[in-house]
Amino acid sequence: MTELYKVFFTNPIIIILLVASIIIIVTYYLFGIKLLGLIGEHWTKEALSKLPKDTYKIINDVLIKTSTGTHQIDHIVVSKYGIFVIETKQYNGYITGSKWDKHWIRHAGKRKLYYENPIRQNYGHVKSLQELLNIEENKLINLVCIPSNAKLKIKHDGELVNNLNIVKTITSYKEVIVNNTDTIINIINTNNITDKEIRKEHIKNIKKKTSK
Repeated sequence: MTELYKVFFTNPIIIILLVASIIIIVTYYLFGIKLLGLIGEHWTKEALSKLPKDTYKIINDVLIKTSTGTHQIDHIVVSKYGIFVIETKQYNGYITGSKWDKHWIRHAGKRKLYYENPIRQNYGHVKSLQELLNIEENKLINLVCIPSNAKLKIKHDGELVNNLNIVKTITSYKEVIVNNTDTIINIINTNNITDKEIRKEHIKNIKKKTSK
């Protein structure tokens, strides 16, 4: 035991590796989910940047307040073909469910982990944006982007995309249904809450709801 102690705890390289491993584990435990979310949003943002800039206006990380409270929207794409309201989720593993379920299920062996259905969640964002813009619901398109390699068995009506086909999905809409895109962009930008304290409060409220 003494010899083993000397090998592990007197070798500076091993000590550095142990400390680095502990830091990585603690960091992932504290911030892992948030980091995964940010990575997912980054990849979706990168995919959306390939949309023709003369036709589509992308607004990222929008926080608006309506009669139902504050709502954080990952990405909004405004075009004459519709307003695309996009939620990004960085999932892993095998996930089942449908657009109508309250929760989706991640199957991890015999364990089942339950996630809030993001299609339903993002529909709330659609309704909040509809209220803010005072427009018809059919002008807003609900999309949930899963940029990871999760195996999804989800029943949906086209709401679910990934970062490889999101541009193709958006550009597949060809009918002109929005005529005042500049006004809509201005309303969203004007009402986008950038105050850090309000944003922190929004995150706190979300955590309270999900912990119940």
